[in-house]
Amino acid sequence: MSAPAPSPLAIVEAEPIERQDEVLTDAALAFIAELHQRFTPRRDELLARRGERRAEIAKTSKLDFLPETAHVREDETWRVAPAPKALQDRRVEITGPTDRKMTINALNSGAKVWLADFEDASAPTWENVIGGQINLIDAYERRIDFTDPKSGKSYALKSADELATVVMRPRGWHLDERHLQIDGRAVPGALVDFGLYFFHNAQRLIDLGKGPYFYLPKTESYLEARLWNDIFVFAQNYVGIPQGTVRATVLIETITAAYEMEEILYELRDHASGLNAGRWDYLFSIVKNFRDGGSKFVLPDRNAVTMTAPFMRAYTELLVRTCHKRGAFAIGGMAAFIPSRRDAEVNKVAFEKVKNDKDREAGDGFDGSWVAHPDLVPVARASFDAVLGDNPNQTGRLREDVKVTADQLTAIDSLEAKPTFEGLRNAVQVGIRYIEAWLRGLGAVAIFNLMEDAATAEISRSQIWQWINAGVVFENGETATADLVRKVAAEELAGIRAEVGPEAFEAGKWQQAHDLLLQVSLDTDYVDFLTLPAYEQLR
Repeated sequence: MSAPAPSPLAIVEAEPIERQDEVLTDAALAFIAELHQRFTPRRDELLARRGERRAEIAKTSKLDFLPETAHVREDETWRVAPAPKALQDRRVEITGPTDRKMTINALNSGAKVWLADFEDASAPTWENVIGGQINLIDAYERRIDFTDPKSGKSYALKSADELATVVMRPRGWHLDERHLQIDGRAVPGALVDFGLYFFHNAQRLIDLGKGPYFYLPKTESYLEARLWNDIFVFAQNYVGIPQGTVRATVLIETITAAYEMEEILYELRDHASGLNAGRWDYLFSIVKNFRDGGSKFVLPDRNAVTMTAPFMRAYTELLVRTCHKRGAFAIGGMAAFIPSRRDAEVNKVAFEKVKNDKDREAGDGFDGSWVAHPDLVPVARASFDAVLGDNPNQTGRLREDVKVTADQLTAIDSLEAKPTFEGLRNAVQVGIRYIEAWLRGLGAVAIFNLMEDAATAEISRSQIWQWINAGVVFENGETATADLVRKVAAEELAGIRAEVGPEAFEAGKWQQAHDLLLQVSLDTDYVDFLTLPAYEQLR
């Protein structure tokens, strides 16, 4: 028998950052190379399949539950593996990037889980990609601290039993990591993020009584879940830990995945712990997939699409039903409000909205939910405490009353709200402000008292594109056109210059952000993800 072919060499093409050699060890890079060699070809095939499916939706303007997987849905016997102790209570989860201050604050927040985000809340600069890995290792080794250079305030970890359990989110399948190349091509960002985190921390986490837990973003089909499952099996064998140590929660944040929830859990059943109901990415996915469907699929202003809208309620009810039927956790959506230090009335109104939203989720059967700020942890916890009491979750509540049809998931035209001119202006305002920060390396940005991430920019530019192509007429009589958007964007850019001053304006990425927003909002060819052209400009 001939010896196996050696793994290809991983080439790092980036200005080195401090301590990167602790992460990019020869052994870790060899593991990344194995992942790349084994799984990138399948990743490529699945991305091509996404395009084929999108083309079919363009022809039919329809989605349905898959006939070829009916046997999975109809088999009442299978369940996902029981949750490990560290993941049995998920009533409040906080999300955020893995910078040093956020790492400490999130772990100390009082939330049960911290979603340590290498995806939408993190602009993938080399410093963020590698620095985030260093920060997580330091946190597990309890050698992390931070002193704010402006305030002088110091941050340190609380006792181990008070810290949140980490569930790490790698990048989606569509993004590459250009700074790490093998055989002349970039390694998928998902494999870099997962691979480095798993290789360095799997055993560390086991020793701490936890494990390598993951959130899987942007999943579009059960076949993509199958790919992740195969990666988990290989990775656990590679480092010699028991199968099933990995646990994954899948974000159902694409419209196609909403029709394959049971199949996704089935593919990951030895490693699955739950599903999450996203919001902005879900709406973005609807626009992207049904952008040829005419007025029937035109969404109103993003803030007018609440989780109580009939098609959103169908989606969340089906998610809870699916999860509990299969023994998995149903995790609710984001409360993105950022408390104001200056305006108590703003806080009062916002806290009431957050409470109502979390009360609804807990009442509907969700086992937990997301917040974006530590001050919201007690608000969300109170809503779930009121329903759960001393129970860690409510997976026993099967929601057998839920019956959702294929058409109900895409009944966009049931909405009474319509696009408004102020909705257009807000999309431009938020889009420019978020993209500018992202190009400077910030992925989680407070804008107008909301914590925004890349999904914000995606829904903003998608709605602009959709309204123009659908010829939407706003309540003021103006029609959505490219010229109108350019006018609004020019006014917003001038307003920002006046707000921040000429010096700060020139030092920022404002013009670049303005131009990129217009590019992805006005181009005839709709780019699948804003972050693809944006990544080419990220330094």
